Amino acid sequence: MSTQHLESTFPAGTTDPSRAARRRPRTWAWSGVAAGVLGMATIQASMLSSVNWDLTAGDAEAMLADASGKQPAYLAFHLLAVLTLLALVVFGAGLKRRLDDRGPEGSLHGQIALGGLVLTAVALMLGSGLDTQFGLGLSDPSAYVPESAAFYTDWVATIPWVWVGSGLSAMAVAHAALRHRAVPRSLGMVSLVFGLLILLTGASPLQYLAGFIGPVWVLIVALGFALGDRR
Repeated sequence: MSTQHLESTFPAGTTDPSRAARRRPRTWAWSGVAAGVLGMATIQASMLSSVNWDLTAGDAEAMLADASGKQPAYLAFHLLAVLTLLALVVFGAGLKRRLDDRGPEGSLHGQIALGGLVLTAVALMLGSGLDTQFGLGLSDPSAYVPESAAFYTDWVATIPWVWVGSGLSAMAVAHAALRHRAVPRSLGMVSLVFGLLILLTGASPLQYLAGFIGPVWVLIVALGFALGDRR
């Protein structure tokens, strides 16, 4: 069949029905379910890794002493953060393909959705990037300058919470659903609400609140694709 015939059969802005109708494996969606659960666990591990601010505020040596007793929490945080970021990338790749399959030709929805989740994965990678240096090394507190350990406790308690990129992904899913019906409307409404919340908190001085909201959106939408989306 010639290219000209295909173009006349499927005009610009539409999707080849045979391509859209193909049933795809749902592994990517289940990866999103894992990413959502692991993301919530990562935030909890980050909270457990925080020093006791009431007892250590303004005292770097006290922070070092407190942090040196939290090695199990740091190691758990590291494992959870890395597993989350890996699962997010797989979910993002599958989400891009899903939106590309059903969205209008040339749409940016899939690319934006993937890009937002990759940004979130990068934040998690950076947030866990000092764990080998400190999480393991704090078994010998005398090897550290107190101020550097104090900085590490702030790093672990902030950077992994930057989930604002997932808000961009949520808005891409919402627009694809509500404008183009490329995604079930229910997932579009959920994504619109969560996307707005993530972006508003992420753009505000309360940006770390996005770390509570982003994983929940990933979990809900991934479950929707895994169990309820039959396209």
